[in-house]
Amino acid sequence: MSHRDPKIAAVRLNASCLKAALKWLLANVDWSTVNLRKDCTWTPRLLTAGALLWAWSDELTLVERFWSARRLIVHLFAPPDSLAESYQCFTKLLRRWTDPLIQCVQTALRRRLQQELAGHWSVLGTVMFAIDGSRCELPRTRSHEQAFSSTRHRKRKTPRRGKRRRPADARKANSPQLWLTTMYHVGTGLPWDWRIGPADSSERAHLLEMLPQLPAGALITADAGFVGYQYLRAICDSQRDCLIRVGSNVRLLKQLGCVRETNGTVYLWPDQAARRSQPPLVLRLVVAHNGRHPVFLVTNVLSQTRLSDNQVVELYARRWGIELFYRHLKQTFQRRKLRSTSARNAVLELQWSLAGLWAMALYALVQFQRAGLPPQRLSIAKMLRAFRRMLRDYLHPRIRRHSLHERLLTALIDPYQRTSKASRDYPRKKHERPPGPPRIQKATAAQRHTAQALIEKG
Repeated sequence: MSHRDPKIAAVRLNASCLKAALKWLLANVDWSTVNLRKDCTWTPRLLTAGALLWAWSDELTLVERFWSARRLIVHLFAPPDSLAESYQCFTKLLRRWTDPLIQCVQTALRRRLQQELAGHWSVLGTVMFAIDGSRCELPRTRSHEQAFSSTRHRKRKTPRRGKRRRPADARKANSPQLWLTTMYHVGTGLPWDWRIGPADSSERAHLLEMLPQLPAGALITADAGFVGYQYLRAICDSQRDCLIRVGSNVRLLKQLGCVRETNGTVYLWPDQAARRSQPPLVLRLVVAHNGRHPVFLVTNVLSQTRLSDNQVVELYARRWGIELFYRHLKQTFQRRKLRSTSARNAVLELQWSLAGLWAMALYALVQFQRAGLPPQRLSIAKMLRAFRRMLRDYLHPRIRRHSLHERLLTALIDPYQRTSKASRDYPRKKHERPPGPPRIQKATAAQRHTAQALIEKG
């Protein structure tokens, strides 16, 4: 009878590093909201671990990633029942349970982030979040075009003579894409929440959906695409702060007389809000300069003592981290174009890709914290190589100074200074015109009268 050599069995394998990481990440997850069928061979814990490994894998196809993840789950956790071997069964389970599973994982990771990385929870004394949106490309399948194309709701009309669209332009307009809006924790560089929708989704509507998940008193920073009276008012009414860039599409008022005013006091009060008897929003205007053109910022933090103009500029500069996060997700993690050919599975792929990247980065940053390394030095590319080496060589003996923990401690950004790339002629470089200055007008006597009436009314 064949048997395993006891000396070889006593050797610790790379799989033990993966098991320790998954146990740590899923230790405090509450699975009470996930009730799988009694005859299901997958448990909520195994299904979540399998979905994370599925996202971590670098196999060429999604089916191969599933086989790799299932093989690892069987080796790491030795489930009593044989797990279902069908990729279709796996995706069917994920389609049914991804939303509650993601909520459970998000809650646990947020708690771990606040506990383990408490020293990086705030920036300049403020719990700061950045929000922005981006698109992920999809294969041009009929399923994707019907679910996510920006032209899916438009009725076909006979074009006017001389206005016929070229076939190439029509195909490009019908290109299916997913819109991703991410709430990003600036202090640690980790995602906090996200929303996914078709290519024509509203990122500002996504902001309102994610607002209740933010801690009280948080500061939300965003670019000029998030300006709007109802959205800024929703942030202010939720007892949270905002720091938004404004452009020429925004009209601000001054000398409205609602508060004790300073040089930077302005009001956001569109005519439509005034007609509805909605109060004006009192803001502070800060003008910065990025070396090429001025940048106009507004915030509802009116106190210079609490947040000076220099701190406002510095906080907005930290918003750039969310642009780097999207580069890591789409370029380094290779999620610029998803692989799922089905519309139902594309959302699953992106959901678990975000959760998987968050989990890996959080685990790596905790190792950095214990070693006294700052989170800004984490190299996402080297972190991915460390995890994926463990996935490929999980049956190899663990080599000294080459465990997952030790590999993560060497996942550092190179210390040398990069030269400026501004003068390089990149063929796909965007040359968008920067937002112009906001239109600042002096309040009229009628506007002041209406504002005072609203204040007296309550």
